[in-house]
Amino acid sequence: MEAFLLSTAVIFVAELGDKSQLMAMTFAARYRARDVLIGITAATAIVHLASVAIGYFIGSAFESYQGVIAIVAGLAFLAFAVWTLKGDELTDEEAEKARRSKGAAILAVGVAFFLAELGDKTMLATITLATQEGWFGTWVGSTVGMVAADALAIVVGAVLGRKLPERAIQIGAAVLFAIFGVLLILEGAGVLG
Repeated sequence: MEAFLLSTAVIFVAELGDKSQLMAMTFAARYRARDVLIGITAATAIVHLASVAIGYFIGSAFESYQGVIAIVAGLAFLAFAVWTLKGDELTDEEAEKARRSKGAAILAVGVAFFLAELGDKTMLATITLATQEGWFGTWVGSTVGMVAADALAIVVGAVLGRKLPERAIQIGAAVLFAIFGVLLILEGAGVLG
């Protein structure tokens, strides 16, 4: 349960202001919100299952080095904080692809999200979490966190009809990543029990 709650929170925060949210809003302008959410959920579940598998095997293979892994994970979270502050934008080309996509909505959205998430910070954050937490809770939690953040983007975009306060969201997400990073480093150094 701890892995589920932690990964839900971390991935929700990581997804705020991410280009995936912009893609979700773009697809929602073209397709039914339900189809967009199904496509996002399927793609996220697959990418994050691979992510937790990678993280779980890294954590298991280096079990005697858990302190070092925690410190490296903490440094990764600090890097995610900087990455979040830098921002993530949907290019004109990516937005145009989302607008022009043909065929089944769920398949179009799913494939686009699958490709967009490969190597993305949410994938890397999920790998990082899986080195420390249980794989199943991390997988389900990271999937729920990402889908919830993207669903929020669709709803807010539809209701407000304007851009989210992107800079404030980026700063808040970066601060939370930094806090998680510092806590992991302190845990790995043996300062926190």
